[in-house]
Amino acid sequence: MDFSALLVKVTEWLSQFGLKVLGAIVIWIVGTWLIKTAVSLVSKSFSKTVQDKTLVTYLGTGIGVVLKVILIVALLGYFGVETTSFAALLAAFGIAIGAAWGGLLANFAAGAFLVFLRPFKVGDIISAAGITGQVEEIGLFSTVINTPENVRTYVGNNKIFSDSIANFTANSYRRVDLLAQLDHTVNIKEAIALLQKNAQSVPNVVADPPVEVFIVTFNQSGPVLAVRPYTNPVYYGQVVGDTNMMIADSFGSAGYPIPTSHQTSYQK
Repeated sequence: MDFSALLVKVTEWLSQFGLKVLGAIVIWIVGTWLIKTAVSLVSKSFSKTVQDKTLVTYLGTGIGVVLKVILIVALLGYFGVETTSFAALLAAFGIAIGAAWGGLLANFAAGAFLVFLRPFKVGDIISAAGITGQVEEIGLFSTVINTPENVRTYVGNNKIFSDSIANFTANSYRRVDLLAQLDHTVNIKEAIALLQKNAQSVPNVVADPPVEVFIVTFNQSGPVLAVRPYTNPVYYGQVVGDTNMMIADSFGSAGYPIPTSHQTSYQK
């Protein structure tokens, strides 16, 4: 066996293959850049006409996936793989994956329904599938939600679509539900009037609907008042904190005693 000739052939083959690999890397880098540029341009174009960030993001993601598949098929053709056969193989593989992972297709379908039925949009604060937070993105298969603890959470679209969805920002105002404990010795009507007056000075509390203050129950310490101001959903957390502080300051300034439990025992 002529090892010198074999070595020359192997060297030539490796050189050709190395050039092809280098060319494939260049094609992938350039193709990926072109895809990102195309998706960005399309998204900007949609933004001018659609005016819906949720739909624009969803369409941009879908276009990017399709273009990536085309790029992969082109690379396989570059290496001499029969792309028509690959397309048939990809279709058969897709059917097999769809049968095995029906949940993936269910998430895809649910994502389309979420985008077009619009129970919520990007930027809304929602509670769904046991997760509460602000919607960052509605993707092809999952929705991205940032929780109040600033945890980026990915939830399957089908899980959200099949569950109850509470959209806290859909309406122009939201009610804050708080409780205020009174002592038995406090004049209830005076306390109610005091809280109704001072609650209006809490920042971002709306005038209409007006603040509601009423007796909700009694316990061993005395009457318990429900304090219910209304605010724009964006300021909900701030109004909760400031209203609680207002209640404490109001009762302190009025000189109300600290509620204590009262029990009466009867002896024969």
